[in-house]
Amino acid sequence: MGGTPFGKSLGDLGGSGRERARRRGQGQLEAQVLAALHHSSGPATAAWVQQRLGGDLAYTTVMTILSRLHAKQAVTRERSGRAYVWTPAADEAGLAALRMRRVLDGEPDRDAVLASFVSALSAHDEQLLRTLLDRAADDGPAPGTTDPDGPGHRDPSDHTHGG
Repeated sequence: MGGTPFGKSLGDLGGSGRERARRRGQGQLEAQVLAALHHSSGPATAAWVQQRLGGDLAYTTVMTILSRLHAKQAVTRERSGRAYVWTPAADEAGLAALRMRRVLDGEPDRDAVLASFVSALSAHDEQLLRTLLDRAADDGPAPGTTDPDGPGHRDPSDHTHGG
């Protein structure tokens, strides 16, 4: 489980390790922790993640990031003795989809956000999205999803966006 630390690709920012850690944003640190976990051959401890990131983050910082990722359901954890071992909850595409869903869930006007997103797609991406939506409609709801209004329910706003 050796190799090049993940934090080093950012270049030498100068200053102490804690100063460099403070300069990185929370999202950047979360991405680095997830990248380290994705390169692990199995569940990893916080100490392993800390070492993999080059050791410039405090152990408590790594634990905080892992706990935040766990709250966001981006990682899972399991007891191993007195510590936890951590595993990414999905592959990188799945994590990107989770981030997209969280952004959408945080917006008050979902229709406007989706309409804006779709209108900005390239022709290729639009066709891919249509194919995926058709496939999903044929297969039924995705695993782990439920329709709170029951099967076949359509939101009244669906007709405004070609749904």
